[in-house]
Amino acid sequence: MTVEAVVFDVGRVLYQWQLSHLFERIVDDPARLDFLLSEVVTEKWHFEHDRGRALADMVPERIALYPEYEAEIRAYATRFNETIPGPVSGSIEMVERLAARDVPLYAITNFGAEFWAGFRPTAPVFDRFRDIVVSGEEKLAKPDPAIFELAWKRFGHDAGAMLFIDDNAANVAAAKTLGWQVHHFSDAATLEVDLTARELI
Repeated sequence: MTVEAVVFDVGRVLYQWQLSHLFERIVDDPARLDFLLSEVVTEKWHFEHDRGRALADMVPERIALYPEYEAEIRAYATRFNETIPGPVSGSIEMVERLAARDVPLYAITNFGAEFWAGFRPTAPVFDRFRDIVVSGEEKLAKPDPAIFELAWKRFGHDAGAMLFIDDNAANVAAAKTLGWQVHHFSDAATLEVDLTARELI
């Protein structure tokens, strides 16, 4: 089926994201940094915010568990943009090339609502997108099929007419099961080959 619209993930597809980008700046002790990232401010814990839990609930709860890491936990809540050092090389250019050909652009991102509100104004590329489904706003997160069903209804294209691009294999598999066309993202050069083959750029 012809692709009518392209749907991007955000983190690690359009923008780099690593919790360590922030904490390497503020934690000098390698052992403390390792424990912080493996036990305290982990991606698994962060995913709770992606799924809709408020920072006002998460942060005090975590500080109660790890009081000696209070400063780092508060930095997570107040300096999250520092975990996003910049665009993934070449990916924004792919968006611009698609936009230049008037390809409808959308996104489905696992992103906490409060963090999205702080990040979105720093990234004008999203002005190119017709709609963005944000997990924290919807309290649904990939790979839950429900977020893809929600996106399908909002975007207004048949699932099979949309190309979904994500770096996470589970998310790609969920979309494919629901009939979406998919691209498992590794780098912009490989994506460019796929988009060219589909005559989208």
